[in-house]
Amino acid sequence: MSEQGSPAGSVRVAAVDLGATSGRVMSGRISAQGIELNELHRFPNGAVRAGRSFFWDILGIHREMLVGIREVARTGPLDGIGIDSWAVDYGLLDRDGQLLGNPFSHRDPRTDGIAGQVIDKIGADRLYATTGIQQLAFNTIYQLVAAQGTAALQSAESLLLLPDLLGYWLTGEMGAERTNASTTQLYDVHEGTWAIDLCRQLGIPWSILPALRDPGSVLGPVLPDVAREIGAGVDVPVIAVGSHDTASAVVGVPATTDRFAYISSGTWSLVGLELDKPVVTEEARRADFTNEGGVDGTIRFLKNVMGLWVLSESMRAWDARRLGLSLQGLLAAAAGFEPLRTVIDINDPRLLTPGTASDPMPERVVALAREAGQPEPASPVAIARCILDSLVVAYRRHVRTAAELAGVDLEVVHVVGGGSQNELLCQLTADACGLPVVAGPTEAAALGNVLVQGRTLGADLPDLAAMRGLVRRSYDVKQYQPRTGLDWDAAEARVFSGRAG
Repeated sequence: MSEQGSPAGSVRVAAVDLGATSGRVMSGRISAQGIELNELHRFPNGAVRAGRSFFWDILGIHREMLVGIREVARTGPLDGIGIDSWAVDYGLLDRDGQLLGNPFSHRDPRTDGIAGQVIDKIGADRLYATTGIQQLAFNTIYQLVAAQGTAALQSAESLLLLPDLLGYWLTGEMGAERTNASTTQLYDVHEGTWAIDLCRQLGIPWSILPALRDPGSVLGPVLPDVAREIGAGVDVPVIAVGSHDTASAVVGVPATTDRFAYISSGTWSLVGLELDKPVVTEEARRADFTNEGGVDGTIRFLKNVMGLWVLSESMRAWDARRLGLSLQGLLAAAAGFEPLRTVIDINDPRLLTPGTASDPMPERVVALAREAGQPEPASPVAIARCILDSLVVAYRRHVRTAAELAGVDLEVVHVVGGGSQNELLCQLTADACGLPVVAGPTEAAALGNVLVQGRTLGADLPDLAAMRGLVRRSYDVKQYQPRTGLDWDAAEARVFSGRAG
């Protein structure tokens, strides 16, 4: 059993940070001196194929989350718990509050073709004007339309996004935290409410959408059974953080100016700006930019990019072939490979689903190069360089487009998340964007999670500037200056010529 309460002037919390390929539970201590973050439990995660569908093992995630929280409680005071994860996916609950089956993964193909049907009915301009959300085939709105007529949806009393579902199992309290709710394409970005009229027109049962809550609000104390399971007191609160992991990651950006772009680089890359209000112009819609809620009422004006998923899936395929490759060695070799030889559309939907034995990711990359009439990468090193160059070309495109659409003169690009450790990726990003890149911290999402909890629990963190100042005092970052010599304009044109987005 943990001792109750942290020493005066500090708080210690559990930050549950869930990614699509792994999850971890961190202990985070905030004091006047800084933030101390320690990973106490990590576990693998991923979509599980059953038949022709992909699901999340949400009960396994719940179990591992409890293991990690128990370790935080075992090793010191536990003052609060916060959960962040990826967006859009959800669980359906019946009238007794029981889960109606495993949640689908957003990589499941059931939404194929659904977006077109919705746009035909609603109109792309009206959908964007209301929600401000990028057209992604797996958005919650399309998942629910795809689920129409199913026994689960017909029996559902409530819908909970995944961080809210896990929080419900800890506290018994239902709700929808705004930063994640804003990603569903069912949220009115102007009014800060569910877009009930859209739901009605599409036949989505809007009554299943739970009450909205802000980052920093307290869901409630842990249930008695949960308290016993984690070895903590029943008064430990569960706090709604920026439950979309990118919302938490943006809190953890150590910016010194408001003229910054951020790239939250991991399985997905989220490329954008932090704004005071949404940008829902026709130009923004045609460029397919999204306006998602951030902490303290901010807007995350960004573009979703496929991210390092393509490289990790390629590594998985090469591991299955027992090629004996290490990621570090592959990146070192890729750094010396001919730059910009082959660039592809890294957001091509054919790169979305997990690779299979008959259709592995590296072969998909080669096929896209062939279709584009570009040199086919013929080795793992060439494929890795193609993936990184293509990713950076997308970063350049979307950083510049975001700044133009929002009317912001940028001074710096911050890269946070796992990709901040990839030196080749960060240097190429500086080169391509023509701006300094500040890389780190790696654990930005967990830091943002801890910071919001800390403020709720009484830490002197009145605004985002104070939170970011504490991050800067606590963590070292690495800076990359832009170099010249490569024709990034030509590379971008090879991918995006004739396209608005």
